[in-house]
Amino acid sequence: MKMEFPGFDRAPIDIHTHFNHGAEGEYDTPAYAGTHRNGLDFLKGEYARFGIGAYAASTYAAVMSDRGIPEENAFLHEMLRADAQLFQWVVIHPEKPESFRQAEELLEHPRVLGLKIHPQLHGYRICEHGDRIFSFADRLGATVLMHPAAITEMPRFADKYPRMRLIIAHLAEQAHIEAIRGAKHGNIYTDTSGGLSVLNRVIEYAVEQVGSEKILFGTDTYALAAQYSRIALADVPHSDKENILFKNAMRLFPRAFGE
Repeated sequence: MKMEFPGFDRAPIDIHTHFNHGAEGEYDTPAYAGTHRNGLDFLKGEYARFGIGAYAASTYAAVMSDRGIPEENAFLHEMLRADAQLFQWVVIHPEKPESFRQAEELLEHPRVLGLKIHPQLHGYRICEHGDRIFSFADRLGATVLMHPAAITEMPRFADKYPRMRLIIAHLAEQAHIEAIRGAKHGNIYTDTSGGLSVLNRVIEYAVEQVGSEKILFGTDTYALAAQYSRIALADVPHSDKENILFKNAMRLFPRAFGE
């Protein structure tokens, strides 16, 4: 049977991306010069090409290095004024109290979705600092977007802090499934960003095991053509594709996207 590209009632929402803007600390080694790049002009051109309606970002520099996190957050926040498609994740670091103070202020903005953490690149162990991060999110009723780390331990934190919602990025393995299933308050989710989303049946299996309501569309820094097509052409019902591409983001962030 010939596969046709489906249409959707609403423009998809990319819940997880980053972009380069020439800041210190960006991932810019000679080996990747010209290839592993996600400049904003390129990104917006791709969104226009595929009809993506909104994107939620943190800068490359804010996650690739623990230097200059508040400055990068402020830079991105200022960009919200000029770009109605742009939404923000505020990067925090558990050993940088100023990032928490800044996040509490920025989270008041309707287009700031939540908190972004990257334990690996920022050089800390999430289980040692989880209480600091997740209790903060719980107090604010905030969502945390986390690069995968100690995934099997995440239900323990999700159960302890039920007002916090946790998106464990880069759906790729059974541990993501088990973490979602193991959260007794249903407050763990995942996103499709990352190169491993192209694995055979990873999307289909996740939908079968935990339901499409727990999966959000994201790209990170990987080709939008592949990332979007992987969901739009997945072997799952059309209603599940809509959940992943935009309906779940609308439910989780009604202030930002409506429902």
